[in-house]
Amino acid sequence: MKFEVLFRSKKSRARVGRIHTPHGIIETPAFVPVGTNGALKALDSVAVSNLETQIMFCNTYHLMIQPGEDIIEKAGGLHKFMNRTGPIITDSGGFQVFSLLYGGVAQELKSKGTKKRDSGVVKITEEGVTFRSYRDGRKIEMTAETSIGAQKKIGADLIVAFDELPPYHLSPENLKKSFERTHRWEKRSLDAHKADPRNQAMYAVIHGGMDRQLRKKSCQILGDQDFDGFGIGGSVGKDCPEMLQLLTDIMPFVPDDRPNHLLGIADLPALAGAIPLGVDTFDSAHPTKCARHGMALTKFGGLRILKSGNEILMQPIEIGCECYTCQNYTVAYINHLFKAHEMSAYTLMTIHNLHYMNRLMKKYRQDILDGLI
Repeated sequence: MKFEVLFRSKKSRARVGRIHTPHGIIETPAFVPVGTNGALKALDSVAVSNLETQIMFCNTYHLMIQPGEDIIEKAGGLHKFMNRTGPIITDSGGFQVFSLLYGGVAQELKSKGTKKRDSGVVKITEEGVTFRSYRDGRKIEMTAETSIGAQKKIGADLIVAFDELPPYHLSPENLKKSFERTHRWEKRSLDAHKADPRNQAMYAVIHGGMDRQLRKKSCQILGDQDFDGFGIGGSVGKDCPEMLQLLTDIMPFVPDDRPNHLLGIADLPALAGAIPLGVDTFDSAHPTKCARHGMALTKFGGLRILKSGNEILMQPIEIGCECYTCQNYTVAYINHLFKAHEMSAYTLMTIHNLHYMNRLMKKYRQDILDGLI
């Protein structure tokens, strides 16, 4: 992988860059849609590519369980298996430690992290994590070495070091223990990667929760190692303003000679606030999930397809939009598809929202070049 910064803003920390990978160039800042199981819900890989989607995010843990990394390797790697020609990034499986234990960020914040679920996580030790498969109950040993081994077989362009995502509501003592352990795991991940590089690049994950000093220390520890890029992970706040304040404090310490990635967050307010702070790439299922719930993203704001009155609105989701959906179908028709529970409703809405996100990121890149950000 090669990273080049093409332009740095004089008004902020925003920058325009290029990440060169074996499967193509990623123009940054960039949005990275999440295809958990090697597919975006409601779209196939050809449709995703036709929407000029630069890079996709797939989940190692889920692919290990189904169909299994050995089958993917036998198919020639994930690109051939899912017929994607562009870049792919896979996570480490570390987020699943969190989601299986706490049910997700919103649930953990609501419960204040005090109640763990009856989850598929059997135990967490210095060696790694033992899961139970959600499909058949079999035990899966996930360590730094097995996570990287699986990502090697899956064959993504960008892979992520194995880490633990501690909850927002965690005592300083336990946060420090998690911090120290996750950095040992990341060093082991890097060693495993360097022993078998396979033309892949590896991202570290900056941790430390809401503790600024731990975050800065993480930047130093990981920046001194041979990682190709940096994810910003762990709990980054209970809401967008708190996250942006955290990023404001820590982004000056993230090494700027390599690309960085905000893990799991790419809603519109987060993009607007984080791009001027110097974040390069963002992944999220938010735009595609919105599509399946009948929310269209437009330059005029969100449009709820099922809102009263839309059953007779004989115009596209967004006038002037060049996406396939807006060029061929009306709001009234898509409203009808949702009410009739037709699967094509999800496809048409997802096409529009993904087109919107890719167009939005292109505008952000141009705005940086034009000195507006």
